[in-house]
Amino acid sequence: MRVLIVSDTHGRHGGLDRALQEAGNIDMLIHLGDVEGGETYIDAVADCEKHIIRGNNDFFSELPREEEFYIGSHKVFITHGHAYYVSLDPEYIREEGKARGAEIVMFGHTHRPFFEDDNGIIVLNPGSLSFPRQEGRKGSYMILEMDEDGGLEFSQKYLE
Repeated sequence: MRVLIVSDTHGRHGGLDRALQEAGNIDMLIHLGDVEGGETYIDAVADCEKHIIRGNNDFFSELPREEEFYIGSHKVFITHGHAYYVSLDPEYIREEGKARGAEIVMFGHTHRPFFEDDNGIIVLNPGSLSFPRQEGRKGSYMILEMDEDGGLEFSQKYLE
């Protein structure tokens, strides 16, 4: 299984288009919020299972604030992150994921890539495709690949 993980597109689709092209065939797309009305566009361009949540800039959106689901046998918790103070420290969101029994916690909001595997809980942020804030300021996303045995491999990617 191949999963494209993105966040913080803020209604701009150029970076998403490039990420989709670079990712190739995907089985699932996860968007971690701040789509700013881009739900219809994402639905049209990604022909796969989708999990899209709302962020702090998705005013009047009917998207869920957070979601729990499985990728294979791995429980996943996704949220934009602003309600969990991720700009200060990922500890609160990690603890929330742990309380929910999640193995993988994904968030956006900070516009900076982040990956940590701590005590069996993976916490990640793919960064922003439209307004990156990390050094170098390249749009970023992640690819998750799960093999037939359920093994996971995460790759941080940057738009060229």
